[in-house]
Amino acid sequence: MSDESGERARFWRHPGLPGVELLKAHYVRHTFNRHTHDTYTFALIESGVEVYSYRGATRSAGAGGLVVVEPQEVHTGHAGVPEGWRYRVLYPDVDVVAAAARDLGMDGVPPFTPEEIRDPASAHLVRAAHRATEQGDSLSASTLTRQALHRLLARHTRARPPARAEEPPGPARAVEQARELLRTRLTDPPALEELAAAVDTPPFALLRAFRAAHGLPPHAYVNNVRVQRARRLLADGVPPADVAAALGFADQPHLTRHFKRSTGVPPGAFQKGVLGRPAAG
Repeated sequence: MSDESGERARFWRHPGLPGVELLKAHYVRHTFNRHTHDTYTFALIESGVEVYSYRGATRSAGAGGLVVVEPQEVHTGHAGVPEGWRYRVLYPDVDVVAAAARDLGMDGVPPFTPEEIRDPASAHLVRAAHRATEQGDSLSASTLTRQALHRLLARHTRARPPARAEEPPGPARAVEQARELLRTRLTDPPALEELAAAVDTPPFALLRAFRAAHGLPPHAYVNNVRVQRARRLLADGVPPADVAAALGFADQPHLTRHFKRSTGVPPGAFQKGVLGRPAAG
């Protein structure tokens, strides 16, 4: 995908390691809205600067810097300089990163540092793995990807913080019930008042507690989950128009707007990349 501004982006699947998608992109004017992924995100900036919000702070990353975003963590992204930024991104499933952690004898995946990582050796491994996937070299790509994950886990994670004091059971239970209700009613989500009544909580209290728990208000959470499910359906070959209808988007342009804001490419371009077929929309 490319346009007159010089922006271009391409998604594809890892040729040798199931559960990993990749992105290579140059963005100038594109802005990523607040969203999450259900995968890990390992992004290597090749030129320019990306500015992003993550874990309560506005951060930036320049050429040679690595950024790690953990699953279900709300974040944004936009250009920090007029020429934008170019980057290569790995999106490994949670199970892929967990397997790499087990290789190192870790009991689960520890949190990654939220700051920009300046580590030339890690950057080299991520770049080499990414390039190997472009060349279709399954053996090199899978080996280098695992090596990159191993190094990042070993050198750029931190001990888990002490458990926070338990939240009052009422708000936490109401938020979880509301979340489950929204996930089961993606095609016809309830109004805030109906949602609040269903979990026996005042609307404003639910809105505040939900955002505190998930980083997004309920309506944005619904659209974020829709986009995550759209990625899976598109990767399975479902036409974009059918994906839009199945997930409750008003029409295909509605899907396209939300999908591009979160992934950086339209649904058809994403599908073309991961399936290697002509774009359907």
